[in-house]
Amino acid sequence: MALSARTHRPGVAFVGLGSMGLPMARHLVAAGFPVRGHDLRPEARAALAATGAETPGSLPAAARGAEAIVLMVVNAEQAETALLRDGALAALAPDAVVILMATCPPAAVEALAGHVERAGRRFVDAPVSGGVVGAEAARLTIMAAAPAETLAAVRPILDALGDKVFHVGSRPGQGATAKAVNQLLCGVHIAASAEALSLAERVGVDRGAMLEILSGSSASSWMLRDRGPRMLEAEPPVTSAVDIFVKDLGIVLEAGRGAKAALPLAALAHQLFLATSGRGDGACDDSQVVRAYRALNGAPPVRDAVRADGSGVPG
Repeated sequence: MALSARTHRPGVAFVGLGSMGLPMARHLVAAGFPVRGHDLRPEARAALAATGAETPGSLPAAARGAEAIVLMVVNAEQAETALLRDGALAALAPDAVVILMATCPPAAVEALAGHVERAGRRFVDAPVSGGVVGAEAARLTIMAAAPAETLAAVRPILDALGDKVFHVGSRPGQGATAKAVNQLLCGVHIAASAEALSLAERVGVDRGAMLEILSGSSASSWMLRDRGPRMLEAEPPVTSAVDIFVKDLGIVLEAGRGAKAALPLAALAHQLFLATSGRGDGACDDSQVVRAYRALNGAPPVRDAVRADGSGVPG
């Protein structure tokens, strides 16, 4: 099939032009791929159209005859709706490749792959890590599961989106499982960082100094260095929302149940993100899981807290 030829730039349908999907689709356009993008929001379609991509008004029109379709949607339910109910799968070229890049439960990925394969198309389970920053810089880490021949066919597409592409297995669901393991550590590291900084705050240690100490010591982690500074802010900009980790750690726990694996730290971290969301902060930056600790410790939010002399929270 032409899709596997190195000199050929296959037609790509791109579904989901959100904060990560839009820059990803733009990178494909810049790399010379004919892209037809689709999103329910007209402003997202217009933003992609400004780069020279086509943005038909319907999903079947975007997918019609495409040799590959990238799904960068919110969850497995949206992916299934796009492919089956909204007709994208049937509109694809024969032997086209469906590339699922959203974070989904492994079992849901397996089920979706079954629909795709029964329709005579191929499937790549390829969730990503790196967030909005990685998407904008085309420096995503991609965890791909597919037969080697199928992965080779879409490798030019993946290489345009990320600087690290790992072949983690040949079966659908293996990429999703790799992403779940990644998100387990990310969520636990954020929660642990919040716990450490909330303790410093509780006992009156300068939080900025404490963060600098931890960031340069053996206690450091990438998440501490990245999220820690935002934990010191009252309303930091959102790079990844609390509700993303409510969803992703839920997927982690679902994967654990399926494997009968005990995941007590992931479960506790999930509860902290869930509590933060339940307090109305689900759309806030995920660093604000620190607010759950402030609530547990009876401390006022940073934006409301003041010292006796009126100068604000220590640090």
